Amino acid sequence: RLNMTQPVQPSDFQKRALTLAQQRSAPAFLQTVRQQGLDEFGQIQWPGRKTEMWKYTTLRPVEAFANAEWPADDVAADGEQLASLPELDATRLVFVDGLFDGAASDELPDGVRLFSQADEAARVVLDQYLGKIAKDIDPSRRNLFAALNDAWLTDGVLVYVPKNATLEKPLYVVHLSTAQAAERVANQRLLVVLEQGASADLIEHYLSADDASASFVNTLTEIHVGDNARLSHTRLNLEHEASSHVGAVHINLQRSAVANGFTLAEGGELKRLDYQINHCGEGAELNLNGLYLGRHQQHVDYHTTIEHRVPNCTSQEVFRDIVGDKAKAVFNGRIHIHQDAQKTLAELNNRNLLTSNTAEVDTKPELEIYADDVRCAHGATISQLDETALYYLQSRGIELPQARMMLSYGFINEVLETLPHEGIRTALQKRLRQRFVEEI
Repeated sequence: RLNMTQPVQPSDFQKRALTLAQQRSAPAFLQTVRQQGLDEFGQIQWPGRKTEMWKYTTLRPVEAFANAEWPADDVAADGEQLASLPELDATRLVFVDGLFDGAASDELPDGVRLFSQADEAARVVLDQYLGKIAKDIDPSRRNLFAALNDAWLTDGVLVYVPKNATLEKPLYVVHLSTAQAAERVANQRLLVVLEQGASADLIEHYLSADDASASFVNTLTEIHVGDNARLSHTRLNLEHEASSHVGAVHINLQRSAVANGFTLAEGGELKRLDYQINHCGEGAELNLNGLYLGRHQQHVDYHTTIEHRVPNCTSQEVFRDIVGDKAKAVFNGRIHIHQDAQKTLAELNNRNLLTSNTAEVDTKPELEIYADDVRCAHGATISQLDETALYYLQSRGIELPQARMMLSYGFINEVLETLPHEGIRTALQKRLRQRFVEEI
């Protein structure tokens, strides 16, 4: 648990992070959030192995950025890199090393704007929601990097969809890391507000240029889904394996709101992703599917928390992992059923596949139930490829390497098929098939 009551000695990274925060200015209406982040981040004890939320994940890759700098202001997206993105009928916004690239982006539709370009109406929305959703959490479980994101806040994207309206096209937000000098950091912020009966389709895509250098990216997405509103949220973390990425998605679901989420992460030097979903209104529904894959010496860590605070809500959570070589994967899935949350239906399933004897998976599903009229289930498995299935395929004339590839791909394809976007689904299926071919 994070200790925020006793004076602490900041780590070298914390000291540098606080210095970096002072090097960039922000609009005056963001100063309150920034100052709160500065105060909080400087008072949080740097996590170690005895910190439960970081027990299986070391922050040494982040500590390596104790001399980090902001990227140059004249970065621009590479046309060839953007041409390789999936074919989507969507509005594309492009950020390069944390900075908005207007030339590579489409025209912003109504309701979508940068924080720095917010008019009076947008500022009212920002004042009401920005920084509030991420703090709607047990303080002992609050991620210190959310506080850092506040401290580093200079800009971001606001998506506001008014009552009973629909965002005309999916919003495709692309974050590209390039080949700048080493030890560069980037900060990304996204706030989505769907009013009563509204709907939106959102895609976040994090990737690196082929020649990208080591970088540290800190991201925070806050989403308010109003009464009877509908959200589709896809998040892809496909950066260079030398990158370090710490990110969080916080979602508040109001009465009869529906959120469908899909997340996929390939490993890196460090990849830590937190999902916090709060059922705040009766009848809310969550469906969250995830895939994470590690190889070489990569590390990927998912922590999910679902808070059932009110009655008659449902949550379905499915995560699958394939890890090989000397990579390490961590999954911690927590479902908390509060005393008043009767008639809850909540299920969590985490399945992991090891493809080498030196790979490691640490999985920890948690159920904390204080209501007595609920239907809840959770399970986790760690296994290797089925020898019987391998033998069967070989007996039909399929070579062992090809059989291993087919079984590995089949293990995750069921989850891939839940992706709502055909262009992304096709691109990912091609990418992952090629990945498994390279590994055999």
